[in-house]
Amino acid sequence: MGLIIVLVFLGAFSVVALIAIASGSGASQQAKQVHATLDSALATDSPEERGPILDLRKTDRLSSIPWLNRKLLSYELTPRVQTLIYQADLKWTAGGMLAGCALCFVSIGYLAYWRTDSVLIALAAGALASGMPYFWARHKRGKRLDKFQEGLPEALDLMVNALRAGHSLIAAMGSVARECADPIGCEFKACFEEQNYGLEMKTALDNMINRVPLQDLRIVATAIMIQRESGGNLAEVLDKTSHVIRERFRLKRQVGVHTAQGRMTGWVLSLLPVFLGTALYFVNPDMMSQLWKNPLGIKMLWTSFGMLVVGTLIIRHIVNMDV
Repeated sequence: MGLIIVLVFLGAFSVVALIAIASGSGASQQAKQVHATLDSALATDSPEERGPILDLRKTDRLSSIPWLNRKLLSYELTPRVQTLIYQADLKWTAGGMLAGCALCFVSIGYLAYWRTDSVLIALAAGALASGMPYFWARHKRGKRLDKFQEGLPEALDLMVNALRAGHSLIAAMGSVARECADPIGCEFKACFEEQNYGLEMKTALDNMINRVPLQDLRIVATAIMIQRESGGNLAEVLDKTSHVIRERFRLKRQVGVHTAQGRMTGWVLSLLPVFLGTALYFVNPDMMSQLWKNPLGIKMLWTSFGMLVVGTLIIRHIVNMDV
């Protein structure tokens, strides 16, 4: 008898639960239909179909840590670091780069001190290692600027074709922003959008030159501004400018070929003492440790370091030629 009562209770509970679920799903479907009707009446899109909300405000966030961000904003060196990071197209912040430099200094300096038991060697190794993020950013910046310089003549040719087809200068820059790959496309897109937001042509070009400090781009901006002030055929001016840039680029590569041996010699003479000293230390640590344990060895070490720096600068001055 008790089993029958339990079964009747479970059956009745199941029926009531099913009725409640069905009524709830029906209400939710009714609510969805009402929301869809309201959205269609108000001509609004669903959250999935809406595009992302763009924030047009210019933020200067140099670090994710609030107090460090305030400190970095108060220093004059920080904008230069931020400009370097932007030109290198790195997803870093100024605070992150400085923290990376400090981390390299502490870690490499500690390893050098643990290995050599010399504060002088530890400080020198840490100082050299602390510049690794900076030199990496400089390397990426040089690669990006070289890529921009290589693609600039093709971008000018595209602008010339657009101008000869009857488009305006702003429309021609917009076509470069759409058709060319980065970094040409993104920089011209920024200049194009600045003009659409109300900036003058000269201000927009100056901003692009500040972002991409290349002599070829300065030539292009000067040619555009002279044509806007004095008049003339802008398509012909840009065509000749593109030809001049190509000739400068060809001459620069020719000079690079003739100075390749000198540059390689400079790299070998500059890095050979460092690698040779490191190898000799691993072969015979007692002999090499006399350079920082003996007072005479310390003087010899500082003298060799100074001569190495002077020789590197002299070779660099010889092989670097401005075209």
